[in-house]
Amino acid sequence: MVEIIKVDRNNPDEKILNIAIEVLRRGGLVAFPTETVYGLGADALNEEAVRRIFEAKGRPPDNPIIVHVGNMEQVYSLVDDVPHDAERLMEAFWPGPLTLIFYKSPIVSDIVTGGSPKVGIREPQNKVALTLLNLFGRPIAAPSANASGRPSPTKAEHVLEDLGDKVDLIIDGGDVSFGVESTVLDITTDPPVLYRPGACPKEEIEKVLKKKIVFWKEVKKEDIPSPGLKYRHYAPKVPLYIIEEFNEIWQNKIKSWIKEGKKVGVLASEETRDVYPKDLKIYVIGSRSDLYNIALNLFPSLRRLEKEVDIILAESYPEEGIGLAIMDRLKRAAGDK
Repeated sequence: MVEIIKVDRNNPDEKILNIAIEVLRRGGLVAFPTETVYGLGADALNEEAVRRIFEAKGRPPDNPIIVHVGNMEQVYSLVDDVPHDAERLMEAFWPGPLTLIFYKSPIVSDIVTGGSPKVGIREPQNKVALTLLNLFGRPIAAPSANASGRPSPTKAEHVLEDLGDKVDLIIDGGDVSFGVESTVLDITTDPPVLYRPGACPKEEIEKVLKKKIVFWKEVKKEDIPSPGLKYRHYAPKVPLYIIEEFNEIWQNKIKSWIKEGKKVGVLASEETRDVYPKDLKIYVIGSRSDLYNIALNLFPSLRRLEKEVDIILAESYPEEGIGLAIMDRLKRAAGDK
Protein backbone atom coordinates (compact mmCIF):
# COMPACT_ATOMS: atom_id res chain seq x y z
CA MET A 1 0.00 0.00 0.00
CA VAL A 2 1.42 3.36 -1.01
CA GLU A 3 2.18 5.75 1.85
CA ILE A 4 0.93 9.34 1.58
CA ILE A 5 2.38 12.18 3.62
CA LYS A 6 1.05 15.73 3.66
CA VAL A 7 3.20 18.85 3.87
CA ASP A 8 2.58 22.59 3.79
CA ARG A 9 3.40 23.76 0.26
CA ASN A 10 4.78 27.06 1.56
CA ASN A 11 6.61 25.77 4.62
CA PRO A 12 7.35 22.04 4.23
CA ASP A 13 8.41 20.25 7.41
CA GLU A 14 11.89 18.78 6.91
CA LYS A 15 11.23 16.04 9.47
CA ILE A 16 8.30 14.81 7.37
CA LEU A 17 10.28 15.06 4.13
CA ASN A 18 13.05 12.94 5.66
CA ILE A 19 10.64 10.02 5.30
CA ALA A 20 10.85 10.58 1.54
CA ILE A 21 14.63 10.92 1.68
CA GLU A 22 14.94 7.44 3.17
CA VAL A 23 12.76 6.03 0.39
CA LEU A 24 14.95 7.67 -2.26
CA ARG A 25 18.15 6.46 -0.61
CA ARG A 26 17.02 2.85 -0.76
CA GLY A 27 16.13 3.15 -4.46
CA GLY A 28 12.41 3.77 -4.04
CA LEU A 29 9.97 5.95 -5.96
CA VAL A 30 8.59 9.18 -4.50
CA ALA A 31 5.88 11.28 -6.14
CA PHE A 32 6.19 14.96 -5.26
CA PRO A 33 4.72 18.31 -6.33
CA THR A 34 6.56 20.77 -8.52
CA GLU A 35 5.25 24.12 -9.72
CA THR A 36 4.31 22.52 -13.07
CA VAL A 37 2.86 19.04 -12.36
CA TYR A 38 3.52 16.22 -9.88
CA GLY A 39 6.72 14.30 -10.62
CA LEU A 40 7.62 10.65 -10.07
CA GLY A 41 11.10 10.80 -8.59
CA ALA A 42 14.04 8.45 -8.09
CA ASP A 43 17.74 8.91 -7.43
CA ALA A 44 19.00 10.04 -10.84
CA LEU A 45 22.37 8.36 -10.26
CA ASN A 46 20.87 4.98 -9.34
CA GLU A 47 20.19 3.04 -12.55
CA GLU A 48 17.93 0.45 -10.96
CA ALA A 49 15.84 3.13 -9.28
CA VAL A 50 15.44 4.96 -12.59
CA ARG A 51 14.39 1.70 -14.28
CA ARG A 52 11.57 1.47 -11.76
CA ILE A 53 10.21 4.81 -13.01
CA PHE A 54 9.83 3.37 -16.52
CA GLU A 55 8.19 0.22 -15.15
CA ALA A 56 5.76 2.08 -12.89
CA LYS A 57 4.61 4.45 -15.64
CA GLY A 58 4.67 1.96 -18.50
CA ARG A 59 7.03 4.41 -20.16
CA PRO A 60 8.91 3.46 -23.35
CA PRO A 61 12.67 3.16 -22.63
CA ASP A 62 13.60 5.64 -25.37
CA ASN A 63 11.55 8.43 -23.78
CA PRO A 64 14.07 10.58 -21.80
CA ILE A 65 13.54 11.67 -18.20
CA ILE A 66 14.28 15.18 -16.94
CA VAL A 67 16.75 15.46 -14.07
CA HIS A 68 15.90 17.87 -11.23
CA VAL A 69 18.54 19.64 -9.16
CA GLY A 70 18.38 21.66 -5.96
CA ASN A 71 20.81 24.35 -7.11
CA MET A 72 22.74 25.49 -10.17
CA GLU A 73 26.04 24.14 -8.86
CA GLN A 74 24.84 20.55 -9.25
CA VAL A 75 24.56 21.03 -13.02
CA TYR A 76 28.31 21.20 -13.59
CA SER A 77 28.93 17.60 -12.52
CA LEU A 78 26.06 16.29 -14.61
CA VAL A 79 27.01 17.87 -17.93
CA ASP A 80 30.00 18.02 -20.25
CA ASP A 81 29.81 21.79 -20.81
CA VAL A 82 27.68 24.74 -19.69
CA PRO A 83 27.39 27.27 -22.54
CA HIS A 84 27.24 30.97 -21.73
CA ASP A 85 23.64 31.16 -22.98
CA ALA A 86 22.71 28.40 -20.52
CA GLU A 87 24.19 30.36 -17.63
CA ARG A 88 22.18 33.42 -18.65
CA LEU A 89 18.97 31.40 -18.77
CA MET A 90 19.63 29.69 -15.44
CA GLU A 91 20.24 33.08 -13.81
CA ALA A 92 17.03 34.46 -15.35
CA PHE A 93 14.60 31.56 -14.92
CA TRP A 94 15.88 29.17 -12.24
CA PRO A 95 14.37 28.05 -10.03
CA GLY A 96 11.45 27.77 -12.41
CA PRO A 97 9.69 25.89 -15.21
CA LEU A 98 12.53 25.84 -17.76
CA THR A 99 14.40 22.64 -18.63
CA LEU A 100 17.72 23.06 -20.41
CA ILE A 101 19.29 20.32 -22.49
CA PHE A 102 23.07 19.82 -22.24
CA TYR A 103 25.57 17.18 -23.36
CA LYS A 104 25.68 14.82 -20.39
CA SER A 105 28.70 13.81 -18.35
CA PRO A 106 29.56 10.10 -17.85
CA ILE A 107 27.87 9.96 -14.44
CA VAL A 108 24.44 10.33 -16.09
CA SER A 109 23.22 6.95 -17.28
CA ASP A 110 21.89 6.36 -20.79
CA ILE A 111 18.83 4.91 -19.06
CA VAL A 112 17.92 8.41 -17.86
CA THR A 113 18.39 9.96 -21.31
CA GLY A 114 16.78 7.18 -23.34
CA GLY A 115 20.09 6.55 -25.06
CA SER A 116 20.66 10.19 -26.04
CA PRO A 117 24.05 11.84 -25.37
CA LYS A 118 22.12 14.82 -23.99
CA VAL A 119 20.29 15.34 -20.72
CA GLY A 120 17.51 17.73 -19.72
CA ILE A 121 17.95 19.46 -16.35
CA ARG A 122 15.95 21.96 -14.34
CA GLU A 123 15.75 23.47 -10.87
CA PRO A 124 12.09 23.52 -9.79
CA GLN A 125 10.52 26.51 -8.07
CA ASN A 126 8.14 24.63 -5.80
CA LYS A 127 9.31 24.83 -2.16
CA VAL A 128 8.44 21.20 -1.43
CA ALA A 129 10.46 20.00 -4.42
CA LEU A 130 13.42 22.28 -3.68
CA THR A 131 13.52 21.30 -0.01
CA LEU A 132 13.37 17.61 -0.95
CA LEU A 133 16.20 18.01 -3.47
CA ASN A 134 18.45 19.90 -1.10
CA LEU A 135 17.83 17.49 1.78
CA PHE A 136 18.62 14.57 -0.54
CA GLY A 137 21.74 16.26 -1.86
CA ARG A 138 21.62 14.36 -5.16
CA PRO A 139 19.78 14.93 -8.44
CA ILE A 140 16.34 13.38 -8.82
CA ALA A 141 15.10 11.99 -12.14
CA ALA A 142 11.40 12.76 -12.40
CA PRO A 143 8.92 12.64 -15.27
CA SER A 144 5.26 13.41 -14.60
CA ALA A 145 3.73 11.07 -12.01
CA ASN A 146 1.04 9.57 -14.24
CA ALA A 147 0.57 6.45 -16.30
CA SER A 148 2.33 6.98 -19.62
CA GLY A 149 0.14 8.80 -22.13
CA ARG A 150 -2.40 10.08 -19.56
CA PRO A 151 -3.16 13.70 -18.64
CA SER A 152 -0.47 14.94 -16.28
CA PRO A 153 -1.23 15.01 -12.54
CA THR A 154 -1.79 18.35 -10.83
CA LYS A 155 -2.98 16.87 -7.53
CA ALA A 156 -1.77 14.02 -5.31
CA GLU A 157 -5.07 12.21 -5.93
CA HIS A 158 -4.25 12.04 -9.67
CA VAL A 159 -1.02 10.21 -8.86
CA LEU A 160 -2.86 7.73 -6.67
CA GLU A 161 -5.52 7.22 -9.35
CA ASP A 162 -2.96 6.41 -12.07
CA LEU A 163 -0.13 4.66 -10.25
CA GLY A 164 -1.49 3.41 -6.92
CA ASP A 165 0.94 1.12 -5.11
CA LYS A 166 3.46 1.24 -7.96
CA VAL A 167 4.79 4.24 -6.02
CA ASP A 168 6.42 3.83 -2.61
CA LEU A 169 5.48 7.27 -1.30
CA ILE A 170 3.35 10.24 -2.38
CA ILE A 171 4.08 13.68 -0.97
CA ASP A 172 0.81 15.63 -0.96
CA GLY A 173 1.85 19.25 -1.19
CA GLY A 174 -1.43 20.59 -2.52
CA ASP A 175 -2.19 21.83 -6.01
CA VAL A 176 0.52 22.91 -8.45
CA SER A 177 0.97 26.47 -9.72
CA PHE A 178 1.06 26.17 -13.51
CA GLY A 179 -0.59 22.88 -14.51
CA VAL A 180 1.50 22.30 -17.65
CA GLU A 181 5.03 20.95 -17.80
CA SER A 182 8.27 22.89 -18.10
CA THR A 183 9.52 24.37 -21.33
CA VAL A 184 12.31 22.21 -22.80
CA LEU A 185 15.12 24.03 -24.65
CA ASP A 186 18.24 22.50 -26.22
CA ILE A 187 21.02 24.96 -25.46
CA THR A 188 23.78 22.95 -27.18
CA THR A 189 22.85 24.33 -30.60
CA ASP A 190 22.84 27.78 -32.20
CA PRO A 191 20.11 28.85 -32.45
CA PRO A 192 18.71 26.97 -29.44
CA VAL A 193 15.98 24.43 -30.22
CA LEU A 194 12.59 24.44 -28.48
CA TYR A 195 11.49 20.84 -28.00
CA ARG A 196 8.49 21.40 -25.73
CA PRO A 197 6.62 24.66 -25.11
CA GLY A 198 5.70 24.96 -21.47
CA ALA A 199 5.15 27.23 -18.51
CA CYS A 200 8.17 29.41 -19.35
CA PRO A 201 7.08 31.36 -22.45
CA LYS A 202 9.17 31.25 -25.62
CA GLU A 203 8.98 35.03 -25.91
CA GLU A 204 10.54 35.56 -22.46
CA ILE A 205 13.42 33.22 -23.31
CA GLU A 206 14.12 35.13 -26.51
CA LYS A 207 14.20 38.41 -24.59
CA VAL A 208 16.95 37.09 -22.33
CA LEU A 209 18.98 35.52 -25.15
CA LYS A 210 18.37 38.49 -27.47
CA LYS A 211 17.86 36.07 -30.35
CA LYS A 212 15.23 33.81 -31.84
CA ILE A 213 14.88 30.15 -30.91
CA VAL A 214 13.57 27.54 -33.36
CA PHE A 215 11.09 24.69 -33.01
CA TRP A 216 12.52 21.20 -33.25
CA LYS A 217 10.36 20.37 -36.26
CA GLU A 218 12.15 23.14 -38.20
CA VAL A 219 15.53 21.43 -37.95
CA LYS A 220 16.57 17.94 -38.94
CA LYS A 221 17.10 15.94 -35.77
CA GLU A 222 17.88 12.23 -35.57
CA ASP A 223 18.40 12.38 -31.81
CA ILE A 224 15.37 13.40 -29.70
CA PRO A 225 16.73 14.35 -26.25
CA SER A 226 13.42 15.64 -24.90
CA PRO A 227 10.48 13.76 -23.39
CA GLY A 228 7.02 13.91 -24.89
CA LEU A 229 7.76 13.90 -28.62
CA LYS A 230 7.70 10.31 -29.88
CA TYR A 231 4.41 9.13 -28.41
CA ARG A 232 0.86 10.29 -27.79
CA HIS A 233 0.64 12.14 -24.50
CA TYR A 234 -1.86 13.82 -22.17
CA ALA A 235 -4.78 11.82 -23.59
CA PRO A 236 -8.06 11.27 -21.70
CA LYS A 237 -9.77 7.88 -21.84
CA VAL A 238 -12.34 9.14 -24.36
CA PRO A 239 -11.81 10.81 -27.77
CA LEU A 240 -10.91 14.50 -27.71
CA TYR A 241 -11.51 16.95 -30.56
CA ILE A 242 -10.29 20.56 -30.86
CA ILE A 243 -12.78 23.23 -31.92
CA GLU A 244 -11.28 26.21 -33.71
CA GLU A 245 -14.70 27.67 -34.44
CA PHE A 246 -18.06 26.40 -33.24
CA ASN A 247 -20.04 26.35 -36.47
CA GLU A 248 -22.77 24.38 -38.25
CA ILE A 249 -20.40 21.50 -38.96
CA TRP A 250 -19.80 20.97 -35.25
CA GLN A 251 -23.49 21.40 -34.45
CA ASN A 252 -24.33 18.60 -36.89
CA LYS A 253 -21.59 16.36 -35.49
CA ILE A 254 -22.91 16.85 -31.99
CA LYS A 255 -26.48 16.07 -33.07
CA SER A 256 -25.23 12.88 -34.72
CA TRP A 257 -23.29 11.79 -31.62
CA ILE A 258 -26.27 12.44 -29.36
CA LYS A 259 -28.53 10.40 -31.67
CA GLU A 260 -26.07 7.55 -31.24
CA GLY A 261 -26.61 7.80 -27.50
CA LYS A 262 -23.22 9.38 -26.75
CA LYS A 263 -22.68 11.98 -24.06
CA VAL A 264 -20.67 15.00 -25.22
CA GLY A 265 -18.72 17.39 -23.03
CA VAL A 266 -16.99 20.70 -23.75
CA LEU A 267 -14.00 22.36 -22.14
CA ALA A 268 -15.23 25.92 -22.60
CA SER A 269 -14.05 29.40 -21.71
CA GLU A 270 -16.21 31.87 -19.77
CA GLU A 271 -16.65 33.95 -22.90
CA THR A 272 -18.12 31.12 -24.99
CA ARG A 273 -19.96 28.94 -22.50
CA ASP A 274 -23.39 30.01 -23.75
CA VAL A 275 -22.82 29.22 -27.44
CA TYR A 276 -23.04 25.46 -26.94
CA PRO A 277 -26.24 23.38 -26.83
CA LYS A 278 -27.74 23.11 -23.35
CA ASP A 279 -27.79 19.32 -23.41
CA LEU A 280 -23.98 19.11 -23.38
CA LYS A 281 -21.82 18.80 -20.28
CA ILE A 282 -20.04 22.16 -20.13
CA TYR A 283 -16.88 22.60 -18.04
CA VAL A 284 -15.73 26.21 -17.83
CA ILE A 285 -11.97 26.22 -17.33
CA GLY A 286 -11.39 29.97 -17.15
CA SER A 287 -11.38 33.23 -19.04
CA ARG A 288 -9.59 33.69 -22.36
CA SER A 289 -8.08 36.84 -20.82
CA ASP A 290 -6.14 34.66 -18.32
CA LEU A 291 -4.53 31.76 -20.18
CA TYR A 292 -2.43 30.83 -17.13
CA ASN A 293 -5.65 29.91 -15.35
CA ILE A 294 -6.79 27.95 -18.43
CA ALA A 295 -3.50 26.02 -18.33
CA LEU A 296 -3.87 25.30 -14.62
CA ASN A 297 -7.36 23.88 -15.09
CA LEU A 298 -6.71 21.93 -18.29
CA PHE A 299 -5.50 18.53 -17.05
CA PRO A 300 -7.76 18.21 -13.99
CA SER A 301 -10.76 19.14 -16.15
CA LEU A 302 -9.85 16.47 -18.70
CA ARG A 303 -9.63 13.92 -15.88
CA ARG A 304 -13.03 14.92 -14.47
CA LEU A 305 -14.82 15.13 -17.80
CA GLU A 306 -13.57 11.77 -19.11
CA LYS A 307 -15.56 10.10 -16.30
CA GLU A 308 -18.82 11.75 -17.33
CA VAL A 309 -18.91 11.77 -21.15
CA ASP A 310 -18.04 9.69 -24.22
CA ILE A 311 -16.55 12.54 -26.29
CA ILE A 312 -14.73 15.71 -25.25
CA LEU A 313 -14.59 18.92 -27.29
CA ALA A 314 -11.93 21.49 -26.38
CA GLU A 315 -11.66 25.07 -27.58
CA SER A 316 -8.48 26.33 -29.22
CA TYR A 317 -6.44 29.31 -27.96
CA PRO A 318 -3.91 31.76 -29.44
CA GLU A 319 -0.52 30.07 -29.80
CA GLU A 320 1.49 32.70 -27.98
CA GLY A 321 2.78 32.93 -24.43
CA ILE A 322 1.49 30.01 -22.39
CA GLY A 323 -1.19 29.53 -25.05
CA LEU A 324 1.49 27.77 -27.09
CA ALA A 325 1.85 25.18 -24.31
CA ILE A 326 -1.92 24.77 -23.95
CA MET A 327 -2.35 24.06 -27.65
CA ASP A 328 0.65 21.70 -27.68
CA ARG A 329 -1.01 19.62 -24.94
CA LEU A 330 -4.41 19.65 -26.60
CA LYS A 331 -3.02 18.63 -30.00
CA ARG A 332 -1.08 15.75 -28.48
CA ALA A 333 -4.09 14.65 -26.45
CA ALA A 334 -6.30 14.71 -29.55
CA GLY A 335 -3.85 12.76 -31.67
CA ASP A 336 -4.81 13.02 -35.33
CA LYS A 337 -8.35 14.27 -34.67
